[in-house]
Amino acid sequence: MVEDIKRLRIFSGNANPALAKEIANHLGLTMGNAFVGHFNNGETQVIIDESVRGKDVFIVQPTCNPVNDSMMELLIMVDAAKRASARTITAVIPYYAYARQDRKTRGREPISAKLMANLLTIAGVTRVITVDLHAGQIQGFFDIPVDHLPGVPLLAEYIRSKNLDELVVVSPDLGGVTRARQLADRLHAPIAIIEKRRPMPGVAEVMNLIGNVSGRTAVMIDDIVDTAGSLTEGANALMKSGAKEVYACCTHGVLSDPAVARIKASVIKELVITNTIPLPLEKECDKIKVLSMAPLLGEAILRIFSELPVSKMFEE
Repeated sequence: MVEDIKRLRIFSGNANPALAKEIANHLGLTMGNAFVGHFNNGETQVIIDESVRGKDVFIVQPTCNPVNDSMMELLIMVDAAKRASARTITAVIPYYAYARQDRKTRGREPISAKLMANLLTIAGVTRVITVDLHAGQIQGFFDIPVDHLPGVPLLAEYIRSKNLDELVVVSPDLGGVTRARQLADRLHAPIAIIEKRRPMPGVAEVMNLIGNVSGRTAVMIDDIVDTAGSLTEGANALMKSGAKEVYACCTHGVLSDPAVARIKASVIKELVITNTIPLPLEKECDKIKVLSMAPLLGEAILRIFSELPVSKMFEE
């Protein structure tokens, strides 16, 4: 295995090099040598500065802001590795962009999540590792293997460590009930559901609360926190319904403006996110706790490289 692992190479674009380095350290590897920059005219330039012939290449690149630059870096790195005769090319995409565009909701709309899958496959990706897709059925957009890792076990472990009393897990909408149930099962807690409607994109109105939160510590869970409008409105509704405290957790902290300002001003005691998307210094605050996905992703990479089942990682 010591000799075999030399065939495993980890590369990173500019989206989240800190996470890639953490994964490499977890595996006891050095980062692959690659330059990812731009030509004077703005085109993406990639140079892989070592031989990858016959190697198993893992490219760590969440497609986060700037989304289109991150995506182009990933595609061009994949093309460079393919043309350099890499044996396999796995795209490690902790945050999969365009996932919210997974279906047509009105006429003449694109299904951009499917387009991203096509681009990755045509570029030469042989496998995808991703975390908490907005819609699990996006796995079906690929004709190559997809390892879809859950963020719930990591979030549950942290919440358990806080020893909170009288927990209730809250889904911020009807679509997130399955995720809330997974967390609730790990915490041995009941669930509640916020029923909301969206009169327009990016605007949410809380209509009803299904379940009892009175006198309990509420833990809201979602896959993505973007502008935090739904999250903070939901937290207000929980406090009005008698919740003792409100915590929130999610896998992907997109945190588009004015998310951080909303969180700071909200009744939320703490928002727990992971580092699938890097948190810029200017967005750091006392209310936001970041957990590392590196051990989970590193273990998944090692299992795939060693041809071991990934699902065993999540069996309790």
